[in-house]
Amino acid sequence: MQKASLFTPVLIVGCIIILVSFAVRASFGVFQIPIAEEFGWLRSEFSLAIAIQNLAWGIGQPIFGAIAEKIGDRKAIVLGALTYAIGLVLSSVAVSPESHQALEVLVGFGVAGTGFGVILAVVGRASSDDNRSMSLAIATAAGSAGQVVGAPMAEWLLTMMSWQMVFVTFAAMILACLAFLPLMRAPAATKKELEESMGVILKRAFKDPSYTLIFLGFFSCGYQLAFVTAHFPAMIAEFCGPITPGGSLHAMGVTTTSALGALAISIIGLFNIAGTLLAGWAGKRYSKKYLLAWIYTGRTIIAALFIMFPITPMSVLIFSAAMGSLWLATVPLTSGLIAHLYGLRYMGTLYGIVFFSHQLGSFLGVWLGGRMYDITGDYTAVWWVGVAVGAFSAIVHLPVKENRDPTPAAA
Repeated sequence: MQKASLFTPVLIVGCIIILVSFAVRASFGVFQIPIAEEFGWLRSEFSLAIAIQNLAWGIGQPIFGAIAEKIGDRKAIVLGALTYAIGLVLSSVAVSPESHQALEVLVGFGVAGTGFGVILAVVGRASSDDNRSMSLAIATAAGSAGQVVGAPMAEWLLTMMSWQMVFVTFAAMILACLAFLPLMRAPAATKKELEESMGVILKRAFKDPSYTLIFLGFFSCGYQLAFVTAHFPAMIAEFCGPITPGGSLHAMGVTTTSALGALAISIIGLFNIAGTLLAGWAGKRYSKKYLLAWIYTGRTIIAALFIMFPITPMSVLIFSAAMGSLWLATVPLTSGLIAHLYGLRYMGTLYGIVFFSHQLGSFLGVWLGGRMYDITGDYTAVWWVGVAVGAFSAIVHLPVKENRDPTPAAA
């Protein structure tokens, strides 16, 4: 029997869409200082806009997952891309914190329609059993590739145009992805999957303590990732020690701590490509719950060590590489665990609900980061909260029962 191909058209197109979607999303931290300085906003005001974007992303994820499962994946992606682009264009003309915050709801819903929930579900269905874990990892790694290019691209575009025009440019990039959509055709659900309604599967999941533990454990992932994406560039720009003239960073063209902040986000994304692919490889061979526990433990240790010592260009680079290797490694393992426990038919909706916990953490991490900065003038307290919730997630995954119940729940 011929072995199924890993790189299917569905996987390739899914990677393109996620790459562009996440390149734009990962760049928002670069706009913290330019927008705040232009309008005289407090740090917490733009932070709240990004936090609302993350919360809307979380709310929209199960909605777009359900839309994809009811009317089709491609229609859901088109709706998400249009929403994303409209949100970016309207945000470019917003001049008050309140209007910007309101419009980030559209951006967040757009990310939901072009992000992990919809794309991973269709990639999972289009993959063979042998390739599924690695396919999910590759699609997730595409998000990291977007992060590699997103922040530096935004920094580069800001040298040539206003932040408003950068937003419009990003909107055009999102819409351009739709040209590849005709190639994205996933196989239909099996007869057995069609026999179980969404209500039956949701009831089974909600009654399962393991699903609740997965939901709770994903919270810290969102908190840590969103805080770092939104605030780390500004944190480095303001609190990092000086870059040594004539050093290796100068030779790379990184002469300011602001540029170092954009580079840090890029390094996180670069190292996460390898980390996510490794997680996909390991997820096929080892217990997913234990892998998740180890990843959260590693994040906790790395974050604690970083904040305990003075922030220098070298510590920023080491932290970015170490944290990057664990950055999105949780995504293929979490989505793969959900697919293993509850099947592929409603994976988008089930993952979307769990992802809402991730985005609750994202909202808190971004908003609390800006709020605590305005109160205390630094990010130390909110950073330690991230360390604590990371340790919580490491512990909460241990009781998850990884064996799938073969008996369908009663309708």
